[in-house]
Amino acid sequence: MNPDWRPLETELDRWRDQGLSLPLWWRDDDAVAPTRQLGTLSDMSQRLGLPVHLAVIPRDASTELADYVAQSQTLIPVVHGWAHVNHAPKGEKKSEFRLHRSMDAIIADAQAGFSRLNTLFGDDLRPMFVPPWNRIAPETVVQLPGIGYRILSTATPRKATLAVPGLEQINTHLDPIDWRGTRRLTPTHTLIAKTANLLRDRREGHADNAEPFGVLTHHLVHDQDIWTFTEALLHKLLTGPALAWTAPRT
Repeated sequence: MNPDWRPLETELDRWRDQGLSLPLWWRDDDAVAPTRQLGTLSDMSQRLGLPVHLAVIPRDASTELADYVAQSQTLIPVVHGWAHVNHAPKGEKKSEFRLHRSMDAIIADAQAGFSRLNTLFGDDLRPMFVPPWNRIAPETVVQLPGIGYRILSTATPRKATLAVPGLEQINTHLDPIDWRGTRRLTPTHTLIAKTANLLRDRREGHADNAEPFGVLTHHLVHDQDIWTFTEALLHKLLTGPALAWTAPRT
């Protein structure tokens, strides 16, 4: 793998020339326990100096994971739904927090996720809700601030700063995995072009540059090409105009 980074480097040069800065954050989904892959993620985060917001599945999260995170300087736990279970009927896109069951059951799971991870991680937990598969019903979103969540994170550039009053929208924008095809690394020229285009939209005022630019990974399914590309991409952004963003505690 020998990516041609020139389209992105050209865009980053324009950011530098205009004195712009890019807020950057990293989210990694589906953590439940310490694994070799989580160690690789943690090591990469430390090398880059960029914290990882670790989206933890509350139902299955282990005390060993909590102990591991407590010893880390760069892993930040956030709430990844409740059980990562699909409730959508056959033929619909997978979701855990759309209206395929009673609202009481949905809200109970969102509350249980917050409560269990708060017990496990204490003050290290950030009040961010990450719905599995990045899908959530608007009717569910309205309920999240009352539970204690302050940030909602899904995917694609946000349309507004607040999802609802009291709940900021901070999404992810680039996932290196080709989920609908090979389930390996998306062709690098596609990823580089997409990143450059997303940054151009911000620079030209077509997208909200106050929203941190989010890179989404899934450490449990990475092969070496995904690890290598992700680290190289984040390194280029950080040596360009990017400044690390982390979710506040409250």
